[in-house]
Amino acid sequence: MTDEFNTALPSIRQLQTFIKDNTEVEVKLSTSDLVVGKVRWQDTNCLCVVDHYDQPTIIWKQAIVFIKPKLA
Repeated sequence: MTDEFNTALPSIRQLQTFIKDNTEVEVKLSTSDLVVGKVRWQDTNCLCVVDHYDQPTIIWKQAIVFIKPKLA
């Protein structure tokens, strides 16, 4: 079984738009933690969010409850 990066999926396309537009997002995790920052990259298993201190956090997609743009 291969893990293919399916860019036809709306969730993948939305994350790619967040990356392209450099949108600040809130990522709620199953641990109830909230990670705020900009999505730098994603792959089939993880995404990387960089906070305002320029610290990267790699998040397993299985741990995500939701992702939404951060309101100003």
